[in-house]
Amino acid sequence: MSENNNTAQLENSEQNLSEILQVRRDKLQALREAGCDPFIKTKYETDSSSVEIKADFEKYEGKVVSLGGRIISRRIMGKASFVGFRDGEGDIQLYVRRDDVGEEDYKSFKKWDIGDIIGVKGFVFKTQTGEISIHAQHIELLSKSLLPLPEKFHGLKDTDTRYRQRYVDLIVNPEVRDTFIKRSQILREIRAYLDSKGYLEVDTPILLPIEIGASARPFKTYHNTLDMEMYLRIETELYLKRLIVGGMHKVYEVGRIFRNEGMDTKHNPEFTTIELYEAFTDFHGMMDLVEELYKSLAEKICGSTVITYQGIEIDMGHWERLTMVEAVKKYSGCDYNDWATDEDARKCAKEHNVEVAADATKGTVLAELFDAFVEEKLIQPTFIYDYPVENSPLAKRKPDDPAFTERFEYFINATEYGNAFSELNDPIDQKERFEKQVAIKKAADPNCKSEVDYDYITALEYGMPPTGGLGFGVDRLVMLLTDSASIRDVLLFPTMKPIDK
Repeated sequence: MSENNNTAQLENSEQNLSEILQVRRDKLQALREAGCDPFIKTKYETDSSSVEIKADFEKYEGKVVSLGGRIISRRIMGKASFVGFRDGEGDIQLYVRRDDVGEEDYKSFKKWDIGDIIGVKGFVFKTQTGEISIHAQHIELLSKSLLPLPEKFHGLKDTDTRYRQRYVDLIVNPEVRDTFIKRSQILREIRAYLDSKGYLEVDTPILLPIEIGASARPFKTYHNTLDMEMYLRIETELYLKRLIVGGMHKVYEVGRIFRNEGMDTKHNPEFTTIELYEAFTDFHGMMDLVEELYKSLAEKICGSTVITYQGIEIDMGHWERLTMVEAVKKYSGCDYNDWATDEDARKCAKEHNVEVAADATKGTVLAELFDAFVEEKLIQPTFIYDYPVENSPLAKRKPDDPAFTERFEYFINATEYGNAFSELNDPIDQKERFEKQVAIKKAADPNCKSEVDYDYITALEYGMPPTGGLGFGVDRLVMLLTDSASIRDVLLFPTMKPIDK
């Protein structure tokens, strides 16, 4: 019985929607037949916004203003009506009276629908209840909405629909717009910070002629004129470091990155990163930069270095610094310094129920233990540094311990937010690491087309100064500073599987 009822409700809902669509199209046809095509207007002069008026009522009281926006609610009465009006910045109430706008315009106005875009001119006042409003003297239909907004205009809650139809989401859920305003502010503040430190923003290629040897899987395309396969970039690193070689000693890029991999609450196939490189510094310099930048962002975007993310209080003003060896010992009890051989390391992993390859080295085991015991514990901002050389192909080895590299990652709320190195500038060492990386990939997949970027090796052979490099994901940072649970909440148009697939 309940299934039949649900089917009947769905059919009724579809029938009602069909009737609404027809009514709105009939209204459009009537307007056109009367010579009032609502889509013919090309421009409407505006001079104010709802936010400005509400923020400085004394300045605007009694002043005639002109605004453009959308009808989001209305109470139609005989000779006067109230309209909920939303422009590009916020909401304000309109008071529309027949004697002020004229009988014909008022008659037309009463036939307009929620969702229609209108222009209004009138003076600012407060109603008897104290609500700041605009007393309309002229109203004009600028664009007809042929589809109804979701029931109860603030009620679009289905996340799948919100992501697929972000335009509707932005109309009916003002807090969503606030998230993307903050995203823009975050990017602006990052740029301002880096610019103030003397960094130069640059652009590097998105289409690449080879599939580089990194572990991420790229998207492939085809260039018809050149008659060759090309690949969308999986990072901006190697081109930026070419610029360091060329004498541009402080560079950064806000880069769109593409990886043909899985999707979840923290991953989208296309995402935004910031990578920056500075000559004559090292990974400690990058560590200091991250700490200063994140403190500044928290204060400017959230008003405090102490923020709340998904109910967890996080102090962005305090950062812990641990080597990977120290972190693994702290959270698992395993001490790398007690392992005399690779076999000792594998035995320790087995005792702690962590599976590793039969030929796993001490460095590989250390990284596996970190994944198993440490990352989930790193709630407050933490730098983990001195990574094993086995999983750091682009980082410079530590001069006093070549089994480790001058690399760090930083973690907040058990999530990795960025990665930094003292960059490898030895072309011979770099070539050997690249070739080994590609050989491993091709052994695992004989059809793999991954190649060594020998042009980058050539660049290093001209000489690259000691350099510190950093890369971090913008989307995860925006999630953190806007208290958003999913990466899709901070991407205007996230990748979605087509409905018919």
